[in-house]
Amino acid sequence: MLELEDNLLLFFTGYSRSASKILREQHDKSMRSDEAMLENLHFVKELGRQSQRALESNNLGEFARLLDVHWRQKKERSASMSNEFINDSYDVAMANGALGGKLIGAGGGGFLIFYAEDKARLRDAMRKRKLTEVRFRFEPEGTKILIQ
Repeated sequence: MLELEDNLLLFFTGYSRSASKILREQHDKSMRSDEAMLENLHFVKELGRQSQRALESNNLGEFARLLDVHWRQKKERSASMSNEFINDSYDVAMANGALGGKLIGAGGGGFLIFYAEDKARLRDAMRKRKLTEVRFRFEPEGTKILIQ
């Protein structure tokens, strides 16, 4: 758990918007039994199971790989899922120490999370792209907001 926590880095993309349009598009396609959407969602569900097995067996390299697979699959669900800056930032991260990652948060923005063993190299590359790192720790009691 500590190794996972230490090797996950979170960066704010600078984009923040409602995910409702993307979620509505996915919902509508699902309700119409859009074959590509349903296959994508079933694939992602299986990735979740594989990720759980990787974490439970302490195979963090496999977990990182699955993050990358999930991100690539997720982008196929909607053209609004990402943008050029986020895609370029992701590619830069993968070329600079990240072993896997994905966009989390609001649709079309939010945060990029990466699993990296070369954290200094990744931090430097993201700093050059003007992405702000958000430090976090796992909290067994759930989400907490700390006010300083």
